[in-house]
Amino acid sequence: MAPPWMGVLNSSFHSMPPFTNADLPFATIEEIARLFRQRKLSPVELTSHLLVRIGKLDTKLNSFLTATPELAMKQAIQAEAELFAPRGRNLDRGPLHGIPISLKDNIYTEDIRTTAGSRILSKFIPRHDAAIVAQLKEAGAVILGKTNMHEFAYGVTSNNPHYGPVHNPWNLSRIPGGSSGGSAAAVAAGLCYGSIGTDTGGSIRIPAALCGVVGLKPTLGRVSVDGVIPLSPRLDCVGPLARTVHDVALLLEPILDRVKGEPRLPSSRKLSAKPLKFTLGVPREFFFDVISDEVRFVFEEALRVLKKQGGQLKEISLPLLNETEDAGNQIAWAEATHYHQQSGWFPSRVADYGDDVRSRLEMGTKVSATVYLSALDLRHEFLEQFHVALEDAGVDAVAVPTTPIAAPLIGQEAIRLAHKDYSTRALLLRANRPANLAGVPAITVPCGFTPAGLPVGLQLIGTVTDERLLLQIAAAIERAHPQPRHPSIS
Repeated sequence: MAPPWMGVLNSSFHSMPPFTNADLPFATIEEIARLFRQRKLSPVELTSHLLVRIGKLDTKLNSFLTATPELAMKQAIQAEAELFAPRGRNLDRGPLHGIPISLKDNIYTEDIRTTAGSRILSKFIPRHDAAIVAQLKEAGAVILGKTNMHEFAYGVTSNNPHYGPVHNPWNLSRIPGGSSGGSAAAVAAGLCYGSIGTDTGGSIRIPAALCGVVGLKPTLGRVSVDGVIPLSPRLDCVGPLARTVHDVALLLEPILDRVKGEPRLPSSRKLSAKPLKFTLGVPREFFFDVISDEVRFVFEEALRVLKKQGGQLKEISLPLLNETEDAGNQIAWAEATHYHQQSGWFPSRVADYGDDVRSRLEMGTKVSATVYLSALDLRHEFLEQFHVALEDAGVDAVAVPTTPIAAPLIGQEAIRLAHKDYSTRALLLRANRPANLAGVPAITVPCGFTPAGLPVGLQLIGTVTDERLLLQIAAAIERAHPQPRHPSIS
């Protein structure tokens, strides 16, 4: 039986766009926006198409916790009415107008369940939108639903004990990464054109890399976290995931808090213009101490291609890197536990947490004030060292593998590398924690596949407020490593 919202389809728009039904979900935001303005595709038709696709495919992915078909169709109808009104009376809110997206389920949405992937908040319905949701609505985005995630954003697998694991669309037996795993899986599978996630220790970049999409963590404080359920306030960031660098830029544009006089983010034309001359710093310590052979090969091949196209590479050193993991953990453990204590959930509702989250909250009770303050001191020292190192070396950004391994199997808690077992969680956090600790922007962009067909990501880390430059460099990497294929799910 057809869902009730199918009846609102506007029968006056049935001209086929230059995409097949299979290709349409993987078009870029820019391509869809152009079709809207040429009146070759309607927001209502497109939203209906994706809602049907979610209903068909998400039983296998489990990427959505709450679909919002009624809201999405209402927003699509409004977008169509505004965009397709007679010339002179129409309203164009910009490139996101009528574009279907999703939101991670720790972001407040008015009158829509917001669980943070937890049992504790399973019936929580916010009375207002998060600041970024209000901004995206003003930009005309259509919200398809709330995506599955690691419980309370406190993990990197999205193996959720309350709502079931999210599955990686490239291989359903593998994790998508986390904690924004549902967002990355939905984007990669063509269930939405972009998503908004959160990143405290890599929670945007890890799933983006494992699912073969682009994910950006902005500079700390550049995107509002008002109305986002916190994990660690001194590390938390909100940012976009999408299939292309330009789509990420379009999603970031309406939510980015600019410094005075800062220009808009680069357009698609500027991102694809004459190749940008840039120098990337490659720190050979830490990031390459523990890494799988297959990820190292794909990453180094990506650097070779960039070098052939004119990119310059320099080896640099960041001596405090080895201390960033522990410092980041101490801050996150203490702040997460403090928030859950303040909320009255821990330890009074300890049985309602999954085992892994409960154990980390217990670890947070053991972080002393002096250890926490020492971690904050190291954070300031590392940030200063990071900026000095890049300036002294004359490099524009740091280039490292986003994760040292490709997507592990669901439930695989340890990985063996070089005859030694490592925690899956620690491995996935390893290359991502430094950017959170320093509060600097970082972006991951797909750079190839392992022999098993699993995506590999290349991460760029820049200095404070360098989002624009990172997008330009990431676009060059994207041009050098185009992804002509998409996950095959039916």
